[in-house]
Amino acid sequence: MVEHSLQKSVLPAPNSPVAIRRRAWREFKDRLARYGVTIGGMSVIFAIVLIFFYLLYVVMPLFSGADIETKAQYDTKISNSTHLTLNEYNDVALTLDMQGKVEFFDANNGQALLDVKLPLPKQTKITSFSKGAATTGVFAYGFENGKALVFRQDYKISYPTGTTRKITPAILYPLGKNTLTLDAKGKPLRLLSVQSNAEQTTLIGLTPDNRIVLKSVIREENFMDEDASTTTEKTATIKLDQKESITHLQMDIDQRELYLADSAGFISYFDISKVDAPRLIQKIKGVPAGVNITTLEFLTGGISILVGRSDGQIDQWFPVRDTSNNYTLHNVRSFNDQQSAIIAISPEYARKGFLALDEAGQLAIYHTTAHRTLLVEPLGTEKNAVMAISPRANGVISMNADGQTKLTHIDNEHPEISWHSLWEKVWYESRDKPEYIWQSSSASNDFEPKFSLSPLTFGTIKAAFYAMLVAVPLAIMGAIFTAYFMSPTMRTFVKPTIEIMEALPTVILGFLAGLWLAPIIEGNLPGVFSILILLPVMTVLTAWSWTKLPRRFRESIPDGWEAAILVPIVILVGIVSMMASPALELWLFDGNMPQWLNDIGIDFDQRNSLVVGLVMGFAVIPTIFSITEDAIFSVPKHLTVGSLALGATPWQTLIRVVLLTASPGIFSAVMIGLGRAVGETMIVLMATGNTPIMDFNIFEGFRALSANIAVEMPEAEVASSHYRVLFLAALVLFMATFVFNTVAEIVRQRLRTKYSSL
Repeated sequence: MVEHSLQKSVLPAPNSPVAIRRRAWREFKDRLARYGVTIGGMSVIFAIVLIFFYLLYVVMPLFSGADIETKAQYDTKISNSTHLTLNEYNDVALTLDMQGKVEFFDANNGQALLDVKLPLPKQTKITSFSKGAATTGVFAYGFENGKALVFRQDYKISYPTGTTRKITPAILYPLGKNTLTLDAKGKPLRLLSVQSNAEQTTLIGLTPDNRIVLKSVIREENFMDEDASTTTEKTATIKLDQKESITHLQMDIDQRELYLADSAGFISYFDISKVDAPRLIQKIKGVPAGVNITTLEFLTGGISILVGRSDGQIDQWFPVRDTSNNYTLHNVRSFNDQQSAIIAISPEYARKGFLALDEAGQLAIYHTTAHRTLLVEPLGTEKNAVMAISPRANGVISMNADGQTKLTHIDNEHPEISWHSLWEKVWYESRDKPEYIWQSSSASNDFEPKFSLSPLTFGTIKAAFYAMLVAVPLAIMGAIFTAYFMSPTMRTFVKPTIEIMEALPTVILGFLAGLWLAPIIEGNLPGVFSILILLPVMTVLTAWSWTKLPRRFRESIPDGWEAAILVPIVILVGIVSMMASPALELWLFDGNMPQWLNDIGIDFDQRNSLVVGLVMGFAVIPTIFSITEDAIFSVPKHLTVGSLALGATPWQTLIRVVLLTASPGIFSAVMIGLGRAVGETMIVLMATGNTPIMDFNIFEGFRALSANIAVEMPEAEVASSHYRVLFLAALVLFMATFVFNTVAEIVRQRLRTKYSSL
């Protein structure tokens, strides 16, 4: 049996067929493993690059400019048009002139569709014309006898064959077909402004003797009978200085504000919320000397006015409320990409953008909030041309005095996005100063999306900062003690226990943080801060007391088990601090620390950064601890033994040998933990108020990029600006992680090279 066993254990000769086959099989497995690892690594890199380019593919359209394309160009029999409109399908247009001619025509070829005969008073000359807000489609003619006629356009859409759309234009009369007396003295209406809605219609006119006459017709429904209503009229007169030469007159869509512009370049701002008691709020010089105001239009929403100037510049003004609750006009931003006088401005119906046409025939497309010029191109029209933009902002029609008409398609999907609107302070309408704001949706129609990524990025950094503030000291110090000082037996319990913490789902941690921990912290704030203060003190005090104990007692505790003594101390500090919290709160903070913080100017939210820092730090600790502990434990024993043999103390050996040798691994642990904290979603989603504010206050919440994507992506319209900005947020996270990892790897390699000789 022994001989047989010896014969079986004898290795084959190196050149024997068996040895050759074994070497060939081993080499095949080595090549297979090498190629498999290479393919796997390249696949990971390819997947990451693919993700990057997909994010870039979705994001890039945000920063493309506008394009225009001529769809139709033709001559019509219409001449000297005063105003144009274009319907939402870009196929029906309306033209009005100062002779009272109102005609609907096909926007694609100029064919007449409907010639409207308005009930104009006979032998009465039209002296003025006004258009209301584009969304209402209201118009008015003013006459030489001080009267006015109000009417509006309407489109009825039907599908007579089931699939073919038929548009039937019509003219309606909100106040009836009779003219309305605006000036009781019967003076001609030199300028006119009209606005109308279901409840109220207001007309404002300027007479040759420099009087501003106002009349508001208010319709009040009977709450007992919806079909019954009563109508009341309110009138007022504003007497202007005879030296003033008013050139423009505009009223906002809500019929609460009136703006006048004169030939000297002054803008007068009136409050007409009480029609029978108008009040001048401010008169301000709107343009420099030698420059005239050529156009005055309201931006959609009726808050801002756009002032077109003779030098080609366009200014945006809107009222700002000061600390005394008074409103004053501010020139918020200007656009100076055109050099000729602005002759027409057409605001978009739903966005804060507008089109501008100058005397040289240059068409420009702007967006106010983004402070962005998207296009400046020649439109090929004459000086006295008129133009109109469609409700969907994807078409514009222009017509010169001879009736030459051009229909142009506009491709301008994301004008509201720019570097300025994403990363810089923006002065939004109705705000008292420029701010960083993320507000992608609202319950109100009078709303402008605000897509600043700055507060979201700040929230991400804030979450990571507080999480790392908690996790790094605890994880690294714990790893040092576990790997270097702790007994092997105790280490077999501690290390797996901490590592298994990483398996806890973050959604569970977020749930516990938001619904359990946050109320506890709010109700026991003094106790929480007592723990944070007393725990380090008691740890040091316990260590000092340990050195004062009898040597025989200290030697009875096995080496590496000293940390177990701190367990009851930590538990005792926590219990005592929480029990003393009500008394401390009553003694120091009048029984309510959150309210005390609010009283001294520190805002307090229940779900705040303190909660997130504690819970997310708890989630990050296992990652940093495990990698750091492995790095320290893997330091070659001959280095530590040699250091100790040369007379160094254990602490000197730890600091000057072990930590330096393990520094690449420790640094990697911190950077991986930071990456985990930056990309964390569920904890920051559930444990904060998700308020996108920029405040480093530990008692306030925030909104992180990852949480914002998780909250809003399901509600975002595909391919919309909101949708693409969320992808941009994902790209920012991707790039941040890439930069962190790249820097970490560079530093790690340098540390590894520097200390590899130890």
